[in-house]
Amino acid sequence: MDTTLVIGIILFSGFVLGELAQRLMLPRVTGYIIAGILLNPQIASFMPRDIAGHTEFVTNFALSFITFSIGGSLIYTHIKKLGRSILSITFFEAETTFLIVALAVAFTLPLLAPGTHGDFLHTFRPLGLIIGALASPTDPTGTLAVKHQYKAKGDVTSTILGVSAFDDALGLMNFSVAIVVAEVLVLHESFSVSNSLGKPLLQIGGAFVVGALFGFVFNYIGRLIRKDTEGVLIVMLFSLLGLCYGLAHLANFDELLATMTMGIVVTNFNEQRDRVFEILERYTEEMIFVLFFTLSGMYLDFSILATTAVGVALYTVTRTIGKFSGTYAGAVIGHSPKLVKRYTAFGLIPSGGIIIGLALLLKQNPAFDAFADVVINAIIGATVIHELVGPILVQIALKKSGEVGRNALIHVPPSEV
Repeated sequence: MDTTLVIGIILFSGFVLGELAQRLMLPRVTGYIIAGILLNPQIASFMPRDIAGHTEFVTNFALSFITFSIGGSLIYTHIKKLGRSILSITFFEAETTFLIVALAVAFTLPLLAPGTHGDFLHTFRPLGLIIGALASPTDPTGTLAVKHQYKAKGDVTSTILGVSAFDDALGLMNFSVAIVVAEVLVLHESFSVSNSLGKPLLQIGGAFVVGALFGFVFNYIGRLIRKDTEGVLIVMLFSLLGLCYGLAHLANFDELLATMTMGIVVTNFNEQRDRVFEILERYTEEMIFVLFFTLSGMYLDFSILATTAVGVALYTVTRTIGKFSGTYAGAVIGHSPKLVKRYTAFGLIPSGGIIIGLALLLKQNPAFDAFADVVINAIIGATVIHELVGPILVQIALKKSGEVGRNALIHVPPSEV
């Protein structure tokens, strides 16, 4: 089948299912993933069986855009205004979830799935680190939809949205460290100061340097073309994002931390930051999301998914435990209001977005060939569950906390979500 026709089918199917999901008061990303599942070559025989394997560049470019946007949300003045409570909750819920899921996978999965191949040190421990890191981030899409639908406003609503934005960045850092340590374990490399500390520090530190450099280059060029069209700005941004990601990859630095750092520099040191991110949201965001998440659904391997049901259940349960216990601990330490302690965790269950992209990156590293497909299928399977159940839990939290507006709409037109 012609590649152009395939891309057209993917975009149109993702668009239609995304709109249908929104009308059913579910996040669009749920519709995109379902579209990808329906277009999976194992179901749709007319789709090329090798389409997923030839879309690496799409995944990488989409991830550079998503991580740049995450960096763009980390505005210093906003973080300062949020105060101790939200920062405390973010740290404890993300790191507690990371720890609980990592330990559960490393120690429990061999017992629950005795047929799984590998040993503790070189398979289950690195697998636990990676899946634990993927459990940290929260997808704020469903929360935003429910907030708009019910006109919610208050401490719980603000806390959920603030934590959702910042734990994406923290989760990305967790993953960057976990992937380096896991690679050392999988490859049976001896633990030395160079391997255990030097390599991670070099990859992460180098990523910050490269990202900061391209961020300042973007800001400088932006001042020179201040009066040019929005199209020129988009071309410049995407070209520099591609260069940032590509050079970080060539230097063996963490590519996603580099593009996130670029976003941090742009949002904190560019006078036109609002214009930059508004243009991205208006013209490019939806197309990238449709392509990225629909393709993600096409990566599902149903033969592997059947054997990862235990892993999906383990991940879902332990991630929920981590989110609730970590959120409560962070709220207590941060001296949060009573309602925030009680209901914030309900809004932190949705997952998706960045974690699917991070899971797909494992396919690009030969060191993780033994379990990359297992992780991808488990994460996508759990994401579908979280995106279906998450908005319902958010709705319960906002109603129980008394933050739902009196004139709430039963259904919100797509333009208002």
